[in-house]
Amino acid sequence: MIKKASDKNAQLVVLPEIFYYPYEIKKLKSIAEDNKVLLNKFIKTAENLSLFICTGSMAVKENDKIYNRSYLIDPQGKVILIYDKCHLFDVELPHLTALESEVFSKGYEVNIAETDLGKIGILICYDIRFPEIARKLTLMGAEIILVPAAFNNITGPAHWETLFRARAIENQIFIAAASPARNSKSSYKAFGHSMIIDPWGKIISEAKTGEKIIFADLDPDVIIEKRKILPLLKHRREEIY
Repeated sequence: MIKKASDKNAQLVVLPEIFYYPYEIKKLKSIAEDNKVLLNKFIKTAENLSLFICTGSMAVKENDKIYNRSYLIDPQGKVILIYDKCHLFDVELPHLTALESEVFSKGYEVNIAETDLGKIGILICYDIRFPEIARKLTLMGAEIILVPAAFNNITGPAHWETLFRARAIENQIFIAAASPARNSKSSYKAFGHSMIIDPWGKIISEAKTGEKIIFADLDPDVIIEKRKILPLLKHRREEIY
């Protein structure tokens, strides 16, 4: 699928959260490893196809801990950004209990990568519910936030579109949210609906629940234009909040 995206001139490819295994939390501990083999495959793919790849996220074992980790790789095959999911999804929902902290350790840092495509940050799934972390990336200069995610079919219909559009609108940035397709054989029913959103909150590309590659052209001038006509970041009252 990365090759197909590249053949259609994609310059940046984003995969979903834990893209290679159903998001069944209790089983994720058993698949955790250092992921060097898989990461090296991505590095070679990025280099061979000359494109940026956000690896989605992987269960990475490091120093007796497991992290929900995402990598951004540049067209030269260099890892230019590593992000560990900071907010863990520990919730009791109707018909769904999730305790990510039973498997994963929290990340403690966000950062951005400066690229030819713009300044890029990464969040993972549940992070998007916390406006402070997206705002921090924006204040660090992020113009594009990539969000590998795996919302379920309870929270997805209720909040998926609203949350991602809100983060794009309030920060006036592009957001690309990549979700696994629905897997009928898995007990975890992913919502799907991968989407790409512009700084005005417009959904410029969206999948449904099935497996699909979606595309969008991101124009950096849109960020400048929207911030000029609606200068939200300039109007912040830091002395109050």
